Amino acid sequence: MPPKAVTALRRLRLTSVPEAVSFLLLLVCSVLKRTTDFNAVPVMGAIHGILFILYVVFWADAWNRIKWPFGRAALYFVLSVLPTGGFFADRMLRREEEAGVIALRARKEQEGTVASS
Repeated sequence: MPPKAVTALRRLRLTSVPEAVSFLLLLVCSVLKRTTDFNAVPVMGAIHGILFILYVVFWADAWNRIKWPFGRAALYFVLSVLPTGGFFADRMLRREEEAGVIALRARKEQEGTVASS
């Protein structure tokens, strides 16, 4: 996996949890708006909207760099629109990122071994 692909995975992973938290907070604010006089929906909606847009941009970049099959890319997108999906995406992306880092290290070690021979 190229270094830029690992970076794209990391950005997507680091955006997934804040996006999921903002979604849950937006849902709480929506309930509070309808049951009390407290209305934080406009502020939480804006925050969540920005985080969702970032997630989608980073998702598209990761898909482009990693060349995921359509099913995997679709799964990561669907997880972004589920209230707790970002937490699951984070877990899956962390595993993928770790595998990419291991592959990069192995490639660098192999290149170093070939160069010194």
